[in-house]
Amino acid sequence: MDIVGLVPQFGGVIWTILAFVVALSIVVAVHEFGHYIVGRWSGIHAEVFSLGMGPVIASRVDRRGTRWQLAAFPVGGYVRFLGDADAASSRASVSVHQLNEQERGRTMHGAPLWARAATVAAGPLFNFALSILVFCAFFMVKGVATELPVVGQVKALPEASQSLVEGDRILAIDGQETPTLADFVRVANELPPAPTALYRVERDGAELDVTAPYPFPPVVDAVQAPSGAHDAGIEAGDVVLAVNGAPIASFRELRDAVGLSNGDPLTMTVWRAGETYEASLTPRRMDIPLPTGGFETRWLIGLSGGLLFEPETRTPGPLEAIWLGIQQTYTIITTSLSGLWHMVTGAISSCNLQGPIGIAEISGAAASQGAGNFIWFIAMLSTAVGLMNLFPVPILDGGHLVFHAYEAVAGKPPSDRVLRILMTGGLAVLLSLMVFAVTNDLFC
Repeated sequence: MDIVGLVPQFGGVIWTILAFVVALSIVVAVHEFGHYIVGRWSGIHAEVFSLGMGPVIASRVDRRGTRWQLAAFPVGGYVRFLGDADAASSRASVSVHQLNEQERGRTMHGAPLWARAATVAAGPLFNFALSILVFCAFFMVKGVATELPVVGQVKALPEASQSLVEGDRILAIDGQETPTLADFVRVANELPPAPTALYRVERDGAELDVTAPYPFPPVVDAVQAPSGAHDAGIEAGDVVLAVNGAPIASFRELRDAVGLSNGDPLTMTVWRAGETYEASLTPRRMDIPLPTGGFETRWLIGLSGGLLFEPETRTPGPLEAIWLGIQQTYTIITTSLSGLWHMVTGAISSCNLQGPIGIAEISGAAASQGAGNFIWFIAMLSTAVGLMNLFPVPILDGGHLVFHAYEAVAGKPPSDRVLRILMTGGLAVLLSLMVFAVTNDLFC
């Protein structure tokens, strides 16, 4: 056995596990802190705040009597409130009715209904808040495109004889006027692929014609992980010059070549910083959400492209950035729900449901692409965890909220016997779903 050859693979596995643990720990800590802080504000006493499960590695008790602990297995966490029998907030064997009114109000099961519901809902809401704040920060740091087709940074291309320069305002492409950035994108999408296009630009107060590369060149803007392109080592900024020996001049031609491959391996000639190399990769069949709703099944290699240049940007104000963060989080939620519905109805493959192994692989790949990609992934994972916890399954936060809604209508909570049956059923559902997801990770 070639032990030396296994070292890079072993290092990759360690990196993947470490990235997954870091991402999950941040998301879980924010989720559980939401439960803890809202419970504290509502007068409910937290006995234990645990990051991780299993044997305790380190702990300390704060001045409020809450034990903060770090456990051995970083696969989750919990807050155990006064009156809870376990981490799932099952009612303790000692009835809260045996306590006086003041003591009862400090327990999870004796506090007012509004306080219990707010404490339960706070976990998912804090996950959404984390996502919104991260997306908001990205928009404020990177900026958003202005409405005018003004050239920002021009992307590097091989042998670009004459190109656009930063600050150019594009007035027309091949004779078609482009008064706004949206018009420019629309016109550019309608152009047939070609090595170059004729741009009418305003530069330093004068109008002139510039011959520059096609507006959607085969430049890699981002690499999805896991994917064939990521496995082949293709990076953002690379330029695909040819597919199976056939030269291409546009990202559309690259997409078409991949789509017609029917999953057969492809050989690509790639340019990177003045050097060319060959990359062999295999497309994967994937279900892609459509802007109008629903999904489309296509062969993909995990690359995304964009314009020849980065549009000029502006820094949004705090309120606008927060609104953009909310929109991004909402898009993730609606796309996830749509994907789940299409899997249940059989419209798309159930292999789209990933388990811990698949998520860990994405974590490691995102971390390997830089801090920005990894933080963005954490925000997406936070949205997913918040959404999952709102599903009306007993043992999840959504199930507890259903119990609270029943109590609000019926005037009393479900009986202990009913709660035990429902919680056991909810645990069985979650374990079955976990086994199914892990099976997908291993065999899809």
